[in-house]
Amino acid sequence: MVSNASALGRNGVHDYLLVRATAIVLTLYIIYMVGFVAITGDMTYEIWHGFFAAAFTKVFTLLALFSILIHAWIGMWQVLTDYVKPLAIRLVLQLAIVIALLVYVLYGFVVVWGV
Repeated sequence: MVSNASALGRNGVHDYLLVRATAIVLTLYIIYMVGFVAITGDMTYEIWHGFFAAAFTKVFTLLALFSILIHAWIGMWQVLTDYVKPLAIRLVLQLAIVIALLVYVLYGFVVVWGV
């Protein structure tokens, strides 16, 4: 079995399971958000603020953000390794993707927790 240091998972099965697990988390988060919007009749700033002030919503949102990070990284890594053959270009693109994903998660952490 070939191991690649730039892959998030240890092997293909591990990556497969991570992608499926993060997809489940993201699906549950979407159901949670759509359920809230559907149940809430008149959406006001106070209701929205109160919803995101709850610790469960904050933690679930961060879990969804980390799931997006993992899901996107594995997907982009697979696309880049399949379609971008020059190593230098692939590594530069992978670095740019990692930086962008980390910025998204850090910004999301700041927005959710108000740090």
